[in-house]
Amino acid sequence: MQQYFTDAGLHFRQDKGSYVLLTDWREEFGGSKVAGFWHRYMVMGKRESPTRGKLWIIRVTRSANKTLSRAGKELDWGVSRVVTAGIDGRESGGNDNLGSGYALMADEEDQFSVPTGDTGIAAESAQGQRDMVLEWKVYDAVAPKLVKKEEPAKANGVATEQKAARELMECGLPIAGLSAQAQAGRVLLLGELHGTQEVPRFIAQAACQAAAMGVKVSVGLELPVENEGRMEAFLASKGEEEDWLRLMDAGFWRSPYPDGRGSEAVANMLEQLRLLRAQGLDVKVFVYDHPKLNGQAREDALTATVLEHVKREGDRFHLVVSGNVHSRREAGLPWDESYRPMGLLLKEQLKGVVSLDMAYDSGTAWICAVDHREAKDKLACGVQDAKGKDNGARPFVHVWGGANAAGYDGVFYVGKVSASAPAVMRGLGKPGADDNSVFPSRAEGRALACLLH
Repeated sequence: MQQYFTDAGLHFRQDKGSYVLLTDWREEFGGSKVAGFWHRYMVMGKRESPTRGKLWIIRVTRSANKTLSRAGKELDWGVSRVVTAGIDGRESGGNDNLGSGYALMADEEDQFSVPTGDTGIAAESAQGQRDMVLEWKVYDAVAPKLVKKEEPAKANGVATEQKAARELMECGLPIAGLSAQAQAGRVLLLGELHGTQEVPRFIAQAACQAAAMGVKVSVGLELPVENEGRMEAFLASKGEEEDWLRLMDAGFWRSPYPDGRGSEAVANMLEQLRLLRAQGLDVKVFVYDHPKLNGQAREDALTATVLEHVKREGDRFHLVVSGNVHSRREAGLPWDESYRPMGLLLKEQLKGVVSLDMAYDSGTAWICAVDHREAKDKLACGVQDAKGKDNGARPFVHVWGGANAAGYDGVFYVGKVSASAPAVMRGLGKPGADDNSVFPSRAEGRALACLLH
């Protein structure tokens, strides 16, 4: 267990006299002032016999943005505390008898005292819960040694260390169900609700997690095609102030109808993808929107651009995000029965296309909608309520095995949503550099909508 974290370059302290290990904080996406999330791991072992034990790994997440910390998610480790509950308040359970070595899942009746001293912490957390994915990774790494299998060659040992370090890159809480979709040649279409903090972060985490598995990733964004060179230059840059100024010197950031695609969260996502590139991961970005076209002509153009990228680099995993009309793979819309969306057109020409609709818990989003209150209807943009369904805190991907009536193969879930305002509200430099990126209240958002029009 200690060797796994050592190989991964994650420093830790161990409580004397117990099987408890606490790692240092590691920042998500490699030290960005924009990303603003940090993780550490508390690893707790319990020996049950000379040949058998149990292991728990708790991932603790902190954010620089206090507004993102939800009530009830603080962890308090103290003298008399015990770990008895998961993030939703229910007792954590699991399975035993995983073979020789450590059984990783705790029985419901087990309670493990948390140490004091150097490893005792009081952390304000956005998330604090068991990381069962990492538990299995540790098990896979230590199980061969526990059963005294033949030691790998020294050359393979270097590769093993590199693999462990790559797997422990901080990409956020593992997205359940993503690994089955993150394959070379796969095109995963994500139909989103524009204007949230959570979708851009989901995309950055998905790209990070897929790339950390060794998959080449291309992220397709519904932004104007004339910005392709600008995006590529930024991703290859050092992310300094002048690089941000060049990136932000594009018209779509200052649209008179900011629909969420030029949000601060999108700018943050581009910074996170740039950091992945800087750390040596094979992540690319392309843009494919043709905003001067309308209706079916625009849909055909979107399809042609995405198709060009996919066919040119068929060995990559293409993660393509768009408004949820474009990603459908069934013909027809309520106002146009002959409409053929991008998802359907891609499905007709490519294998391995999966289309997912966005699922989320209720919250807010920066939305552009028709305002019927005036004599002449106008498009108003601002923070609005977004009604969804609570499916827990953890992001996931779920594929049904067949398309539904709306033309989707499944859903991607991002949790509770919160609005992300236009990036230009923070200026034209690096977003969030002047504060903790506190987003406007609903009233402020509506006031801004009035100013924009």
